[in-house]
Amino acid sequence: MTVFVGFNTINQFKKFTLTDFDLIKRDLLNAFNIRQGQLPGRPAYGSSIYDFVFEPQTQKTQQEVIQEIQRVAGGDPRIYVSDLKCYPQENGLLVELQIQVIPSKNAERLSIFFDQQQRNASYV
Repeated sequence: MTVFVGFNTINQFKKFTLTDFDLIKRDLLNAFNIRQGQLPGRPAYGSSIYDFVFEPQTQKTQQEVIQEIQRVAGGDPRIYVSDLKCYPQENGLLVELQIQVIPSKNAERLSIFFDQQQRNASYV
């Protein structure tokens, strides 16, 4: 049974409809790729994660990254982040999330790489 239905044109050529977890993953990635404050009428939407990617990766910076990821993921009422790990990389930041979709008990692990040069987030 399909619970969530949405529309996506990124890397889609004929079928533009996304459902359920595919839609949630796309929406989460969109939230990470939009800088906070850039969406008209929704100043809290988006992420300021790239402010931390260029900082020295100290324990304090990693804690701020984790708080920012929790804030962005917490903005989506369909998901719950049960586990979150952050790994500094040479050209960015790798984040592993354990995400549970609220209407179900299924959880899935996502790996998101925040690329320092291209300033974009993508699934690994």
